[in-house]
Amino acid sequence: MTAKVREPEDQDELLHYRLSLRLGPVHARQRLGIEQESEALILGRDRRSFHLENITNAPGFIRFCLQAVGLFNRAQRNSRKLQTAHNSFVLPDLPEAFEGFRILHLTDLHVDMDEQNLQAVIRQIEPLDYDLCVLTGDYRQRTWGPVDAALAGMEKLREAIRGDTYAVLGNHDSVRMVPALEDMGYRLLMNEMVPLEREQARIYLAGVDDAHYYKVHNLHRAGDDIPAGGISLLLSHTPEIWREAAHAGYDMFLCGHTHGGQICLPGGIPVTLDSDCPRRLGKGFWQVNGMQGYTSPGAGTSVLNVRLNCPPEVTLHTLTRGPA
Repeated sequence: MTAKVREPEDQDELLHYRLSLRLGPVHARQRLGIEQESEALILGRDRRSFHLENITNAPGFIRFCLQAVGLFNRAQRNSRKLQTAHNSFVLPDLPEAFEGFRILHLTDLHVDMDEQNLQAVIRQIEPLDYDLCVLTGDYRQRTWGPVDAALAGMEKLREAIRGDTYAVLGNHDSVRMVPALEDMGYRLLMNEMVPLEREQARIYLAGVDDAHYYKVHNLHRAGDDIPAGGISLLLSHTPEIWREAAHAGYDMFLCGHTHGGQICLPGGIPVTLDSDCPRRLGKGFWQVNGMQGYTSPGAGTSVLNVRLNCPPEVTLHTLTRGPA
């Protein structure tokens, strides 16, 4: 008997059904509608944000400029030379069971941008020792269009990641990717929270939907069930909601989006961060109102697979109570 091929209309109906079950009908309808209304816009819906990645000839122009000054080949090689960065969050009230807990942080992978970069990420994380992996968005090269190539790359990556893996969506990602990503073993946090347990102790991991382009984050929904005094970690694609998150009481904040500038002046000074936040929050460790944060420059690249004075990284965060 020949299996019946599912028609595109049936696939769309199934996708909408799964998203409604997973996110609730309002969130699913809202995210899908905003995506359809806003995809590929150069100016954001607020008319203030500018999206270079949506300009069709931007990659060619940047390539031409780098070639003209003899930096293109070097910049492309740089994009594939990953490093492992190490960061510690010192939390005096951390439950003893979580002393030394290690979190592998991956972000801005754009896995369908450059296969060599994806393979470099896989090689970089293979020898690492960690207790949990988190991803803070931008898995697709473009901000619109098909998702199949990005999903294929994310499946390769998932095979290389050990253990539990939690993720949030970025401004390049479509909500249509959620069911397939979760079928692979990624757990998406869509304005949601999960407790992490170790030896009967708990800390709390929350994640919000994209706060940069789609503005569909909801810190209240994500954090309302975190008990007072509980150690909490928030995943966000962008650092732009740093003030809201700090006042909401989160202890730690992990994000990406900025690429650290990707193309920087000597000394790592970014030409642009494409993010509405202070420059000191654009890369690395920072603190605001008692909340500790880390903005990763990311493992991948956007617009064009080049980097200057801004190495790509995977990050290992260690939780500690501090000196014994």
